[in-house]
Amino acid sequence: MKTTRRQALRILGGAAVGLAGAGRAWAAADRGPIRVGFLVPLTGPLAQNGKDMWDGFRLYFEQIGMQAAGRRIELLSEDSWVEPAEALTKLRKLAERDRVHVAAGGLLAPTGLALQSYVMTQQLPFITLVGADDITQRRIIPWMIRTHASSSQTTHPLGDYAYRVLGYRRVAGINFDFGFGHESLGGFQRVFEELGGKVVQKLWAPTTVADFAPYLAQLKRDVDAVFATFSGAPALRFLKQYAEYGLKGKIPVISQGTLTDEHILPSMGDEALGVASTYFYSAVLDTPANKAFSAAYTKATGRIPSIYSSYPYTAARWIVEGVKAVGGDVENKERFLAALKNVDIQDDVRGPIKVDAYGNPIQNMYVRKVERAGGRLQNTVIHTYPTVSQFWTYKPEEFLKNPVYDRDKFPGCRYCE
Repeated sequence: MKTTRRQALRILGGAAVGLAGAGRAWAAADRGPIRVGFLVPLTGPLAQNGKDMWDGFRLYFEQIGMQAAGRRIELLSEDSWVEPAEALTKLRKLAERDRVHVAAGGLLAPTGLALQSYVMTQQLPFITLVGADDITQRRIIPWMIRTHASSSQTTHPLGDYAYRVLGYRRVAGINFDFGFGHESLGGFQRVFEELGGKVVQKLWAPTTVADFAPYLAQLKRDVDAVFATFSGAPALRFLKQYAEYGLKGKIPVISQGTLTDEHILPSMGDEALGVASTYFYSAVLDTPANKAFSAAYTKATGRIPSIYSSYPYTAARWIVEGVKAVGGDVENKERFLAALKNVDIQDDVRGPIKVDAYGNPIQNMYVRKVERAGGRLQNTVIHTYPTVSQFWTYKPEEFLKNPVYDRDKFPGCRYCE
């Protein structure tokens, strides 16, 4: 068949486009892999939390074949426990020796806050997985974005739900005695009391607490509910001893979502039944995205996904979406950072998510209740608060005039007895 001049031009044009595309792919490959760093506690008392985080983070990259925008992705992880100085040393290693293009991680508040200055100096795009409120409020830096949630963002809705739906008016608190516990209770208390409720007691336990008996002995019995913030082994011990003291069935427990999170829920028994909590995720969240994630995670690890595996999975996707937006040109730090700030995911495993002007996610918060289904415990979603901001319903400028929620001063304890 004779080829016309027009057909020849089309063939040549198509070939040119193909060569240009191949050229871009070769150019991307020539730049080497995109190096992604991850800081997570893989040893010590928080090792299970860290394992869930690493498994969730790694899973997304494996699902996309360890490549994005024509470039191979190389993951480098560092075991960083809770000491800020140690975390900083590990991040220095990732940034200066491994020369990562982007990093993610962290778990406890002191770690996240300690890394801010170094991240700013290095101009290293960093996806923080720490909940400390001020990281995206009064101490923001442009190079740090959060894809997790601020601590109080998860409990503002619980204050509303406890007062309006559950009808509680008097609540006592037993919480971890560091920023996570202070901010979690603070967010709940502010909303609950502005609606007309009263927090009448605050008890604080160290992260190393091994026996809750002294705290349970002090607990007021004339309250409608107890608000608790614990994670890991302390969460397991708290609910077990709460039942042993005969308090289960008499005073309901409401909580920040980590208390009954799936990283510890399989080890609990009937003592966890009925606990209501708020968080941005549940392993049984009924969406196509979460069903697919849950099945893939369970197949890869033999465990059901937890909060701690869900938000690093989101962080990994967030990084990849940013990489694709700049065509793999992560060496252009400013452009890559801008792309990361503009990521908007409508089908995340926990629902729609995007970051606000302060670098913190706007996302759904779910009220969950522990129930038994199919012979195992689960966090059944019973209510959804859509598109929740870290500032709840307050105007950001008004919210930020107040200090960060703390142990004693704000919001204080004017109704304590």
